[in-house]
Amino acid sequence: MAMQVLKDLRGLRVHVIHPPDEERPSLVEHLRRIGCAVETAWPVPAQWPAGADVVLLAIEPDARADIVSLLKVDPGKRPTLIAIVGYENPATLQIVLESGAVAVVERPIRPFGLLTQLTIARTLWLEREEARKRVARLEHKLAGLQTIQRAKSILMENLGLSEEDAYQSLRRQAMAKRMPLEDMAASLIHASELLQMSPRRAAPPAGP
Repeated sequence: MAMQVLKDLRGLRVHVIHPPDEERPSLVEHLRRIGCAVETAWPVPAQWPAGADVVLLAIEPDARADIVSLLKVDPGKRPTLIAIVGYENPATLQIVLESGAVAVVERPIRPFGLLTQLTIARTLWLEREEARKRVARLEHKLAGLQTIQRAKSILMENLGLSEEDAYQSLRRQAMAKRMPLEDMAASLIHASELLQMSPRRAAPPAGP
């Protein structure tokens, strides 16, 4: 994966959220020299930059509230995050840890090592994203299996079928309606719940 990441650095969309001081131009220049497409912003935006592959975020004490607010935005939409720090005090380190940054660039910013940090950060982020997607797929699969098991139990209880016969019945219905087995099971569960709902009794007539 690392070799592929190195190849993909050219054209990588990098967003630098950093005050417009004397360090920002040299940082932007070096990123462009690597081959990245770079945009800058300050103050800290309310949302993660749309379309950004990587964000380099300056952890500025004066912008702490805005940074904390940005970090609360849906993590699923967060790009690869690299923190830029100038102080190693507990408050700064806490924000870095809470940010989920996969690399840290220290001030004063030096071109040497930036390529390494960018490559490591991107590699770790891609691995983490793949792991997150794999967990999501497993959770979805488990939920589907639980739905099918519940639907089988309904068929077994109401029709007196064995577990295998209940599964085959469910499967035949799914194939006949050309729908996924999990969706067929969910429909059966929903129908069963509707049938079990007791109708409301009519209110007695009011007395004279």
